[in-house]
Amino acid sequence: MDFNSIESLEAYKEAVVVSDEAWVIYNSLSKNFQYHIGNQFLDAADSIGANISEGYGRYHFRESINFNNFARGSAFETRYWLNRLFKRGFIDELTHERTKGMIESCIAKINGYNNYLRKQL
Repeated sequence: MDFNSIESLEAYKEAVVVSDEAWVIYNSLSKNFQYHIGNQFLDAADSIGANISEGYGRYHFRESINFNNFARGSAFETRYWLNRLFKRGFIDELTHERTKGMIESCIAKINGYNNYLRKQL
């Protein structure tokens, strides 16, 4: 693992993929629904990578783990909003399943990264 570059972290890479996909979905919504549900969905998705980044920049592993836990929570929130978008008919089943898989993969990578960090304590 290259600790000199956050871009080498699998959890971060997955978070970027989720964020990019959330942006595509957000842009497919009408302006009215971007404001009502889209902003919350997009903010949650962007928060995953932001929290991983902030934790990566911390000096102590415990702090990094804490921010990764925030990122994991944001991933669950993103999944919640994704499910709402699907249930309310804003996205199709293929988009829903594909994006849900991206989020699940991201959560698994965050868990793995935290397990690695815990071993460093």
